[in-house]
Amino acid sequence: MALTGAVRAAKRDPLLQMVKTALATILAWVVSDLLIPDGPPPVFAAIAAMLVVQPSLNQSLTKGVERSAGVVAGVVLATLLGMAFGDASWVVLVAVTAALVLSWALRLTTGSANQIAISALLVLALGASTPDYAFFRVIETGIGAVIGIVVHLLLVPPVRLDPARTAMAVLGEETAQALERLADALVSRKTRPGRLLLLADARRLHGWHDDALEALEDADDALHLNPRARRYRDELTAMRETLDLLTKVGSHIRGMTRAYIDHYDDEVREEPVVSGIAEELLRAAHDLRLRLQLAVPSVGYEHLEDTAPALTAPLDVSAPHGMRWILVGSLMEDLRRIRHELGAQSA
Repeated sequence: MALTGAVRAAKRDPLLQMVKTALATILAWVVSDLLIPDGPPPVFAAIAAMLVVQPSLNQSLTKGVERSAGVVAGVVLATLLGMAFGDASWVVLVAVTAALVLSWALRLTTGSANQIAISALLVLALGASTPDYAFFRVIETGIGAVIGIVVHLLLVPPVRLDPARTAMAVLGEETAQALERLADALVSRKTRPGRLLLLADARRLHGWHDDALEALEDADDALHLNPRARRYRDELTAMRETLDLLTKVGSHIRGMTRAYIDHYDDEVREEPVVSGIAEELLRAAHDLRLRLQLAVPSVGYEHLEDTAPALTAPLDVSAPHGMRWILVGSLMEDLRRIRHELGAQSA
């Protein structure tokens, strides 16, 4: 299983990505072969096009610059070494080592460093370390990179918002359910395993949050330099603001859950203010779903007929018995913060 996981991705890339990569590679080979007929097969053009076609246009441009710079440096280095020392096999090893040392000294990215070494290796291995050869390989690489970017532009650059919408919907619903579970726990008796499960469920929000953040970052990267970006930019901004809200509410939920477990009392549910806090948590879950529906219309909470915020009524607090004021006070403070984040008046 470990070996399989090392070579297989969790999910397939979009089919369009595979089609664009294949088409760019083929076009780069054909165009380079037509423009530079006298010479070796246009391997550099095909590799450049293959590497340039990335999931987003921003990544494609970055990869194109990285690839082209690496090829130029590698070809020049190999040409100079080949002209100075000939085509002996040890020159190849020297060129690769020199390429890696040069990349390390210049603090180049891993992609650029590897590209310099690979280009130098290919030039010397093909036995054509002449100025003309170097010049045409650089031109060939540029052709492949440009074709890769053009193909990426023409074949509808993906906006990748659907994964972000899905991740946000999951995080929002899980956060709302966490509020409802905590509300239920406050008015019912819970065994220790049940209380620990409640805390584990609250902590699971971390994972959902990380998934949503990664999906939003991928969507933002896909929109960068994308000709269709203007149409989706407002939606992405709304989802980012909602993610910030869910992050803060999730932190308060974990704080309330931790306080509930640390100061648990079987009779705490008999305190009038505790039932009021539970009711406010249910209202908070309602309002959270409303906010989520505004940011991600596709989430579809058809049952939320009341579009007015529910967190509006003040909460009357009477002095709790004994040391229960510690738990009640902690719950009240986190509830106040949740109400503030959701835009309601503080109690």
